[in-house]
Amino acid sequence: MTSPLAGRTALVTGVSRPKGIGYAVAVRLAQLGASVVVHHFAPHDADQPWGGADVEAVRAGIRSALSDGAQLADFHADLADASAAAPLIERAAGVTGRLDILVCNHARSGGDGTLLEMTPEKLEGHWAVNARATMLLTKRFAELFEWDGTEENTARAIWFTSGQLFGPMVSEFAYAASKAALAGSTQSAAAELLTRGVLLNTVNPGPTNTGYLDPETTDRPEALDELKAAMPLGRFGAPDDVARLIAWLVGPEGRWVVGEVMSSDGGFRLGV
Repeated sequence: MTSPLAGRTALVTGVSRPKGIGYAVAVRLAQLGASVVVHHFAPHDADQPWGGADVEAVRAGIRSALSDGAQLADFHADLADASAAAPLIERAAGVTGRLDILVCNHARSGGDGTLLEMTPEKLEGHWAVNARATMLLTKRFAELFEWDGTEENTARAIWFTSGQLFGPMVSEFAYAASKAALAGSTQSAAAELLTRGVLLNTVNPGPTNTGYLDPETTDRPEALDELKAAMPLGRFGAPDDVARLIAWLVGPEGRWVVGEVMSSDGGFRLGV
């Protein structure tokens, strides 16, 4: 592969399992020449049906994809803590002395429910990790980025939303609300960040099997057959499907795309 990201450094959050989207993104960026910094918070995965993190396997896989001269680093942080975001950005920038790409892949799973089952704690828990941490990470990222004013040297930021724009997520109300906040504020944030040379876009990965859609580790066994039948191309998304889109957005070919909320879902949202 060519190395269009050579000399650039990327931070990808929520990278703790080889089956995850964050891992697929980190590997793609490494293959394209970037130095890669990953964030993880293993206790979150330990509480999920799909099992705990394998951070050493993550390190090994990304390291094997690095180009000559590129670096790898990883940091642990609980992004439910509002004070954790800025130091994470600063530590990531310190690895190579620069930070050009931010991919906010982290998310809180579980502990959700319907609107009528909501508590302040559930709402605040999802907001803190999914929305607030993403916004604070992006704020510090933009503050540290030094733009030379050229189109070629813009920074890139990627947020993640979900499918709440295309249909109800009744039993995941807190999650959907926190992700909707990111989709809904994308243009407002992108307009401000553009003046600092940071191009922000938001991605909806659709039903992507990171383990939660495997029969033996799913958290929604009663819905698997119906969900699979709703996939127009006959399969769930793979982590590398959305990783390809993100790699394009943060590379030189994506330099004219900003402020968009994009789906990579194999047509799931179309209801075909």
